[in-house]
Amino acid sequence: MTSGRPTPGFARGASRVGRLLQEGAPGGRVLRLCVRLVRRPLLPAIRLWRRNIQLRVVTVTLLMSLAVVLLLGFVVIAQVSRGLLEAKEDAAISQAAGGFAVAQEKANTASVADGADATAVDTKVGRDASTWMNSLVSQLASGGQSAFEVVALGAGSGEKDSGVRGARASGDVDPTASIPPALRKAVNHTTGTYQSFARIRYTGSDKPSEPALVVGKRLTDINGIPYDLYYLFPLTQEEESLNLVKGTIATAGLFVVVLFGAIAWLVVRQVVTPVRMAAGIAERLSAGKLQERMKVTGEDDIARLGEAFNKMAQNLHHKIQQLEDLSRMQRRFVSDVSHELRTPLTTVRMAADVIHEARVDFDPVTARSAELLAGQLDRFESLLADLLEISRFDAGAAALEAEPIDLRDVVRRVIDGAEPLAERKGTRIRVLGDTQPVVAEADARRVERVLRNLVVNAVEHGEGRDVVVRLASAGGAVAVAVRDYGVGLKPGEATRVFNRFWRADPARARTTGGTGLGLSIAVEDARLHGGWLQAWGEPGGGSQFRLTLPRTADEPLRGSPIPLEPEDSRANRARAAAERAAA
Repeated sequence: MTSGRPTPGFARGASRVGRLLQEGAPGGRVLRLCVRLVRRPLLPAIRLWRRNIQLRVVTVTLLMSLAVVLLLGFVVIAQVSRGLLEAKEDAAISQAAGGFAVAQEKANTASVADGADATAVDTKVGRDASTWMNSLVSQLASGGQSAFEVVALGAGSGEKDSGVRGARASGDVDPTASIPPALRKAVNHTTGTYQSFARIRYTGSDKPSEPALVVGKRLTDINGIPYDLYYLFPLTQEEESLNLVKGTIATAGLFVVVLFGAIAWLVVRQVVTPVRMAAGIAERLSAGKLQERMKVTGEDDIARLGEAFNKMAQNLHHKIQQLEDLSRMQRRFVSDVSHELRTPLTTVRMAADVIHEARVDFDPVTARSAELLAGQLDRFESLLADLLEISRFDAGAAALEAEPIDLRDVVRRVIDGAEPLAERKGTRIRVLGDTQPVVAEADARRVERVLRNLVVNAVEHGEGRDVVVRLASAGGAVAVAVRDYGVGLKPGEATRVFNRFWRADPARARTTGGTGLGLSIAVEDARLHGGWLQAWGEPGGGSQFRLTLPRTADEPLRGSPIPLEPEDSRANRARAAAERAAA
């Protein structure tokens, strides 16, 4: 008895097959190609089956109706066949019993009449018995009017000697081929009446064989010699009746299946059509066409669904209009306030500059206040500039001035501007991938603003470790990734980091005077280029921000030449160690 655990050889073979498939071995490629070739012609049908609920319901209804019709057909045909055969068997046994009685009575009568002649010789007796047998078969068959045939066979257990000797039949019936051997054996061994189903075969004619019910019994002739008498009742009429029933059931079943399919199609159409209409209107609503409504007729459940859908669409339209008006008012308020603040800010800036320049004549406390005032005014100006930029993005008024630029020049300018902060933090900024030109059609001012924000954030949060700036280009995309090894990002913060005024650590003090809108503006600049700005991070393992831009303006992005998760992340290092250990 073998257990269900695979043998080592089988496990090694399975693992080898898996490696071949994973490594793209020729066998694996051929298998995948064969699967692809088989699936390709079926894809339209599979797609239609998945998307069309009406087709699925009608197909399932047809299959179930066909199964029910087939089951009922088998049951009805079996019942009709059993009834016809039972009726035929009863009539045949009754008819054969009467014939057997007549044959035995004739033999007994002839035997009594011939008993007075004691001088008859054996040849004369045998000739009279043969003549009597022929006459008996003819007389018995004549009463059937083609309803049955009669066969007389000599008694014996053999299937050759006794059967051929003295075999007589009516209507060109082949006596030896028409009587089943099993029935002959049963009749030869006992004196009862036996019946069996067989086929009547004819000799000397082109008449085909036909099914029949054979009834036989052991009798004695005029000389007291036993013989076998068989009645053969053709089942041609019953077979024709059964074929008629089968044809009727098949025709009715096909009509029922088609009728059920048509009914299912009509019923499902009444339900699916409003649903499809609602789906189309929902798609148009999601596309911004808020005036679309369903056509409602009647008072049934579908009509109630349409009314509820229209009411929902109306409420959504009203709410969206309210939100748009509120958003428009907020954008207008932010823009107006930002513009209005510029005039008093300019006056305050001029006064603050005068005070800041004269701080050498002040006492230390007043001089420090003048420095703080100048620093906070700088931050206030940055905040106003960011708010104005955000308001332009919200209003859709931001314009892109794209021209071919080499991102290496932009990165150098950003690093030169961030060097003083990096020196104060004790951070070294390294650049990788700057040996080849990285050219793309982009707005140099906006790209520089994005990279400056990324590099400054990396230096500020890098905790004195190196910051790596990587450039790459491949296909129709260019990318710049900024990697730091500082505090990193917790799970879920990689997407929230681009929210406005969001900070990973609210208690952390800003040393560079950031406004909290830098990454929000950066991601909007990336979207304006048709690019991506994405973040990755792990707690204590640093973070990486990746800017991906299309090489040509208005070209859709299909990928980035730099992976978002760096090669030196914990997960990649563990995976590489596991692969080395497995190798």
